Amino acid sequence: MVDNATYATEGIAANILVVDDEGAIRYSIGKTLQRVGYQVSAASSAEEAINFLDEQIFDVVLTDIRMPGISGVELLGIIKEKAPDAIVILMTAYASLGTAVEALRLGAHDYLIKPISSQDIRQSVARGLERAQNLRRRRQLLETIQNNVKELTGGFEEVRGVPPVQTTTPVQAPVTTMQLGPLTIFPGRYQIQVGDKSLNLTPTEFDLLLYLAAHRGRVVPCYELVREVRGYTVDESEAREVIRPHISNLRRKLEKAGQDPDLIVNVRGIGYRLSEPVTE
Repeated sequence: MVDNATYATEGIAANILVVDDEGAIRYSIGKTLQRVGYQVSAASSAEEAINFLDEQIFDVVLTDIRMPGISGVELLGIIKEKAPDAIVILMTAYASLGTAVEALRLGAHDYLIKPISSQDIRQSVARGLERAQNLRRRRQLLETIQNNVKELTGGFEEVRGVPPVQTTTPVQAPVTTMQLGPLTIFPGRYQIQVGDKSLNLTPTEFDLLLYLAAHRGRVVPCYELVREVRGYTVDESEAREVIRPHISNLRRKLEKAGQDPDLIVNVRGIGYRLSEPVTE
């Protein structure tokens, strides 16, 4: 478990935004998190939260679902556009399995049912920060690998025997990319390119593609994809429900760009595998 002290020693800010239209709940959650050293801001509506997000970077946002005006689920979508690396935890007094699954599909880290104990709040935030830290380290490692490859190849990159692709032009600064068969991957931009067609991916779709690429040659269970890409642990049946829509969206985008959607193979009852890309 990663606590706020760990983040402080690593120089990582732990800024939390609490969004709820009930003042007592904002106060209680804020105090619970401040007691363990987090920096907490509070918003009484989604509209006010959006203003905060325009002015400051938050590691975690805890938001109620049912609020006047913009709902917490709608706010989740806005946060994923404005700050895709922010961890979002949804809170509700009106729990339902459908809402919980939908929240996780849309990118929520956790789904808490009111009334929420102080311990549950702190544990959920700590798990969220742990996930954010793991994602940050993974991306830093990826950037280091990319830079090393770039230095060795003089601005060109090669992945598993795929012909190197030039990533600079005479009038542009170098652009770091990865080549995966016919796909050109732009780390940090959540974007891939197939031929002359660019595809924008969600952070989850992008991380799923990279994780499958890093483990191609084997079938990756859905629970592992949820754990490594989303940062929490569920059983395999629930993990399939969480991962399936992201894979479907990713396949649809690949097909729209003229790429075989079967690049991502569903091995029934086990998980997903990235097929070996074929270059022409």
